[in-house]
Amino acid sequence: MKVFHNFNAGPCVLPKPAVESTIEAIRNFDGTGIGLLEISHRTPGWERVMKETADLWRELLNIPDNYQVLFLGGGASTQFFTVPANLLNKKAAYLQTGVWAKKAVKEAKFYGEVEVVASSEDKNYTYIPKGYTIPKDVDYFHITTNNTIYGTEIHEDMDCPVTLVADMSSDIMSRPVDVKKYGLIYGGAQKNVGPAGVTFVIVREDILGKVDRKLQTMVDYRTHIGDEEKNRSMFNTPPVLPIFVMHETLKWVKSLGGVAAMNKINKEKAAMLYNEIDRNKMFVGTAAKEDRSLMNVCFVMADQYKDKEADFMAFAKECGMVGIKGHRSVGGFRASLYNACPVESVKALVECMQEFEKKNA
Repeated sequence: MKVFHNFNAGPCVLPKPAVESTIEAIRNFDGTGIGLLEISHRTPGWERVMKETADLWRELLNIPDNYQVLFLGGGASTQFFTVPANLLNKKAAYLQTGVWAKKAVKEAKFYGEVEVVASSEDKNYTYIPKGYTIPKDVDYFHITTNNTIYGTEIHEDMDCPVTLVADMSSDIMSRPVDVKKYGLIYGGAQKNVGPAGVTFVIVREDILGKVDRKLQTMVDYRTHIGDEEKNRSMFNTPPVLPIFVMHETLKWVKSLGGVAAMNKINKEKAAMLYNEIDRNKMFVGTAAKEDRSLMNVCFVMADQYKDKEADFMAFAKECGMVGIKGHRSVGGFRASLYNACPVESVKALVECMQEFEKKNA
């Protein structure tokens, strides 16, 4: 039987144990005889899953007690306006490192003044800007830690003179994070921690309730924090299935040794593929080497082999590679090496590239 290797940028490959346990829960959740998709979210079994999921987040990222972990709908794109609604009183600063950061800037402008402190748009977002100054007269500074389309990543938790807000949609749980350096972290689950349909928000409580404007009920983070832990993230019916898959995925991360162990594996996978790109005369990496993402590896055909791009895509497909076509805005190829992407798949892609070189170079 042909083996397929999933490099999709999101929704992405999930851990097999998480998929299997979810299938069983859809048939029969928590021994109730009723499927996960049919249960009330107010049943004790589901309340336990919600608490366990939040506890796993706290344990894996060492989240302090003065932060709340929320599971919401709407994707990270909804957070582009929810963040400034809750935090932007007069002015905010943004680092523009890609399309998603640019979209976040656009939404923030509805709520107040926005200063883009630096941008890498001049080189199609192929690097992370350096040497910029974060203004101290802003309500917060917003960054996007990993840029899925362009394959760049901020690898360290920066020191910031104001409240630091981060969109970590595509690299959360791939490395240890010093949560204390951030006021708020958010992202869509569909890269490293589950399927599409649930958004995570990690927020320090003391930064909320400071804006002058009145907030719509569902936009106010304090609505979802609530007064009782068992009602957290359940002001309305939560996205039950994606949260359950997240629960199972985080259990899998913990079983492998947590985010530090995950980071070690991710570095090995990325090094394996980047080394082949740099060695292989037919391919060229697109991101600045010091800013290369561990999650999204972007590359193109070398200039003298541009006419071979369609041939390689067809060859890779025949070899079982799925989802390596680059984003439509940049072209070329992209292999997403999220947590659940096995080392064996990366080895298979490297062998595919080597075989193509032998036949065509």
